[in-house]
Amino acid sequence: MKKTLLLLLLSLMIGSISAQSITKPEVFFGFKPGADGMLINYEKLIEYLTILDKQSDRLLMTEIGKSPLGKPLYIAFISSPENIKNLDRLRVINQKLAIDSKLTSSEQKNLANEGKVFVLATLSMHSTEVAPAQASPLVVYELVSTNDIKKLKLLNDIVYMMVPTINPDGMDMVVEHYNKYKGTKYEGSSLPGVYHKYLGHDNNRDYLFLSQSDSKAISAITSTTWYPQVFVDKHQMGSTGPRYFVPPYHDPIAENVDAEIFNWIGVFGHNMVNDMTAAGLTGVTQHNMFDSYWLGSTKTCIFKNVIGFLNEAASAQVAKPIFVEPTELNVSGKGLSEYKKSANMVAPWPGGWWRLSDIVEYEIQAIESILNTASLYKERILTFRNDICKKEVEKGKNQPPYYFIVPENQLNKSELVDMVNLLREHGVEVYKLINEFTLENINYKKGDIVIPLAQPFRSFVKEVMEAQKYPERHYTPDGELIEPYDITSWSLPLQKGLSYKQIDTRNLDFEGKIERIMSRYTLSVQPSSYEFAILTSTDNQSYKMVFNAISKGVKVVRCEKDFEIDGIFIPAGSFILKKQNNIDEIIKDASFPIIYLNKLPELSLKQVSLPRIGLVETYYSDIDAGWTRFNFDDFGIKFTVLHPSDFELTDLTGKFDVLVFPDQSASILKEGKRKRDNQYIVSNYPPEYTKGMGQKGFENLMSYIEKGGIIVSWGASTALFEGTLAIKASNTTEEFKLPFRNDADRLAKRGLKCPGSLIRMNVVTDHPITWGVPSNIGIYYNGNTAFVTSIPDFDMDRRVLGYFEEDNLLLSGYISGEENLYNKSALIWLKKGKGQLVFFGFNPVFRASVPLNYKLLYNALLIDKLK
Repeated sequence: MKKTLLLLLLSLMIGSISAQSITKPEVFFGFKPGADGMLINYEKLIEYLTILDKQSDRLLMTEIGKSPLGKPLYIAFISSPENIKNLDRLRVINQKLAIDSKLTSSEQKNLANEGKVFVLATLSMHSTEVAPAQASPLVVYELVSTNDIKKLKLLNDIVYMMVPTINPDGMDMVVEHYNKYKGTKYEGSSLPGVYHKYLGHDNNRDYLFLSQSDSKAISAITSTTWYPQVFVDKHQMGSTGPRYFVPPYHDPIAENVDAEIFNWIGVFGHNMVNDMTAAGLTGVTQHNMFDSYWLGSTKTCIFKNVIGFLNEAASAQVAKPIFVEPTELNVSGKGLSEYKKSANMVAPWPGGWWRLSDIVEYEIQAIESILNTASLYKERILTFRNDICKKEVEKGKNQPPYYFIVPENQLNKSELVDMVNLLREHGVEVYKLINEFTLENINYKKGDIVIPLAQPFRSFVKEVMEAQKYPERHYTPDGELIEPYDITSWSLPLQKGLSYKQIDTRNLDFEGKIERIMSRYTLSVQPSSYEFAILTSTDNQSYKMVFNAISKGVKVVRCEKDFEIDGIFIPAGSFILKKQNNIDEIIKDASFPIIYLNKLPELSLKQVSLPRIGLVETYYSDIDAGWTRFNFDDFGIKFTVLHPSDFELTDLTGKFDVLVFPDQSASILKEGKRKRDNQYIVSNYPPEYTKGMGQKGFENLMSYIEKGGIIVSWGASTALFEGTLAIKASNTTEEFKLPFRNDADRLAKRGLKCPGSLIRMNVVTDHPITWGVPSNIGIYYNGNTAFVTSIPDFDMDRRVLGYFEEDNLLLSGYISGEENLYNKSALIWLKKGKGQLVFFGFNPVFRASVPLNYKLLYNALLIDKLK
């Protein structure tokens, strides 16, 4: 006892000395963070934290990666000086507790005693949700300068890992926009475009497929590097409901996550509501609004045994205060049916002024509570981390499924390679067969991929490898279904178009025939000599290499029919490159087996050229257009962004061969206004960003089609071409109606519901748009589009290329009323004069998460113009 007191007194003396030389936030920034109308940009925030790093031995700034626009990402490690010095050792302890299922009881006890609870907090990933990042200098200053004995003890027990923001690019965009309009009527208006290079709000939907550099950097912290035991992601929400959300969550919750994870999440949440209420903060709510079912956000770490949760604070208008009338306070009905005192909100906020400084105060109190809870339960949390690791491994040994087997022989081998490397990036143990083996009457080949369930991240493996079945929960017995918060399918093999088997019988002999993949996986084969390289149309990477080759001046041709050579089947649409000086450089990074030949048979070939592509993007937080830009950049597809207001004065025919319209409201595209229930909604954007095509711009678009332009459109944007259209010539106007309509509204009234699921589409395979695609595939479908075609008039035509059969449509996720989709179309080609239109009733690039749909889009971009 005396020794502990002496240590604390010594720490107090050291803290007192260091506090005198530590720069206060208000001194550095010139204002107290959270002040009305004042925001810190990313560079200033990092500059301040770096100064504190030099001034205090309780803080260490570490770069962990780059943002999509190249800004450095950091973790600020905050703890006692001794812990900061011993971070490498503490990291080893974290790893052992997280993934070593063979620790003895004494080893576990010693590590739990020596280790510290690592609490990871990610701030303001959604960049208009500014308060968590703005509060961070105050939180850090207090922790590195405090003389409070309780806080010094806390710093001895925990390591606070603070990511100042996941999204520095967006943070700077939002701050710059706010300052531009500060003091004007548009102060606090919405940022035009997306607050990220590509994704905007969807940057919290990328934590399974890890398409972005920032997602990769954050995922690595919980998956392969630091293994923190506790994680909190800081967000904001609407302005007229509760002030602050803390867990536990509302139903449904993830069924593959162990009950103890949710119990621990509840411990942190209950302590938060208790501590924040005791501090006089009202409007804190639980079991409300947010569920913990869907996978893809930062909370994906709960499937890897991390006690992970989010907080959500009510928003001001960025940094501009708002006044909320008591009569304006309301709730959504999910967890709270009235804005009144209840079990899920014990102390309602009464209304009034709501400022950025208020949100900052809530954030400071919340993180203080989280750190106190981590300190209070230090040994129990660290012991639990190893207990859950052992428990998951034992489940994998004693209850099915025991393995997932993915044959090496796939149509789309490059996606198999990608999946293996992605799983390894997530910290999953992936193996391959070293000899043939027969299991459950199926003969598996040498090289087939095996993912055992007896591993620490078992719940993650099971969740991402199996087909999803949405857990139907109701507000009352036999009452209204609790609707999904987001999507309902994320099965990696299904969404990559890979065949696989779930094995429900354990076989120890089989386990002796597999070896772990310890380095980057590839199926590439390098030839000694060749004259022709064939990139099969079934492989996604073929298209990436072809786009790269053509951009470098390499001639590429496609075969128009299937053919076979030397016993090898080559599908229609496959690409053929003749050996040239720079071809080896292009194909050297192939991850799938290219077919190399010295001689070609007589074939019908056509040359491939890259079209001039215009990608239409609005300023209305056009997230799907952002995902499309990412997809095109990732695959090397060159394009020019067109805003709707550009259409009036742009020579569309002279500049573009193909115009791509991602999923966006037709009223926004045409009129610059969002429409709901036949009423226009006034936007929150400055007026220069709310211009649509207008009548003249739309007439220019119709003329583009008439002159042979190609349209590729999906989702809501297809409505732009529905109904009566007109082409204006010098003296005449031709009215026409394309031979299709979207029947989704009628089907919804008849009971169709499909909130983002993978469903089966039959494919007409003998068309250039469907080259490389099997006769039925999964598509990512949300129920908002279901085409019906009709017999055309005059110079129009149509072809149905993808359609729904009567039943058994669902592959993964949730659908009701699926019988309504019978004989409806999901992929159609239309002709008007020399113009062509390709309409998708699904999103072919959805969140970079359904690669099996990509080829349909790329083929559509490459179709020949009509003569």
